[in-house]
Amino acid sequence: MIQRRAVMALGAAALMIQAPLRAQETAWPSKPLKIVVPFAAGGSADLLARLMAEELRAHFKQTVVVDNRPGAGGNIAGEAVAKSSADGYTFLLAAAGPVAINPSLYPRMGFKPQVDLAPVTLIVREHNLMAIPASLPVGNWREFLAYAKARPDSLAFASPGNGSTAHLAGELLNQKAGLNLVHVAYKGTGPAVNDLIAGQVALMIDNMPALLPQVRAGRLKALGVASERRASGAADIPTLEEAGLPGFRSSAWKGLMAPAGTPPAVIRRVQEAIAQSLTRPDLRQRLQELGAEPVGSSPEAFASVIAEDTRQWAALVKSTGARID
Repeated sequence: MIQRRAVMALGAAALMIQAPLRAQETAWPSKPLKIVVPFAAGGSADLLARLMAEELRAHFKQTVVVDNRPGAGGNIAGEAVAKSSADGYTFLLAAAGPVAINPSLYPRMGFKPQVDLAPVTLIVREHNLMAIPASLPVGNWREFLAYAKARPDSLAFASPGNGSTAHLAGELLNQKAGLNLVHVAYKGTGPAVNDLIAGQVALMIDNMPALLPQVRAGRLKALGVASERRASGAADIPTLEEAGLPGFRSSAWKGLMAPAGTPPAVIRRVQEAIAQSLTRPDLRQRLQELGAEPVGSSPEAFASVIAEDTRQWAALVKSTGARID
């Protein structure tokens, strides 16, 4: 009898503990949400974060703040989110750099992406575009290759930061094409693109949403898309394979992650809200025109993408000899 009463008491205590948690999840969100972006304003990550913030605001009828925290290849933002309260109010606009690449590039990080962060959804996959200044006297990849080889050690490629996909894409280009372009890391995509337009650097391979509008405006020239197929929103731009650079692949993705321990019910609600938004034809068309392919995956599918990319980027870092400048 005593044992039975003890079990009943434990059960009642468990229900008392769970009740506030369930009430908290039901009331969520009762205050503003925050999306932390690892890069400066003006880049593809910032643009996507603001689009998703508006979608979540409309869906949950709650303010959603975008907080740009560039630096250390995205590690500053990643660590900030990883160490935030797991109450469902803080999210990371995750990119391959801080989540899948940096563990291989940085000897020490203040967080472990696959341990300290919980996947919510893979929002988009992005085509990477190779672009050069409009002022550069070349018109295609083969002409650029000849131009660069005639000027060894004198041309540079830009990236929005060490450890970004743009950084490793440039290193891979050096390896594949036998070039020696110097890496210049900027504090975000915006400053990098500005210097590319001005001709301070000769080339950049980065997410299409950041570069394609400048190509359409005539400020940059597109040499090719670093994907297996042409982008649906830019079918007039050839792949780099078609342009004469075989075997070169570089793509990117953006997703949403939360501090580990965030209530699964909250993660499910956010994932469902984003997935629902991505079915809207107007939003899909806007993303595709920017060179992004909408996804809206489950947390489990996103976790698999992160794990696989972490392995692949580790191999690329090793083969290119990429390092933190």
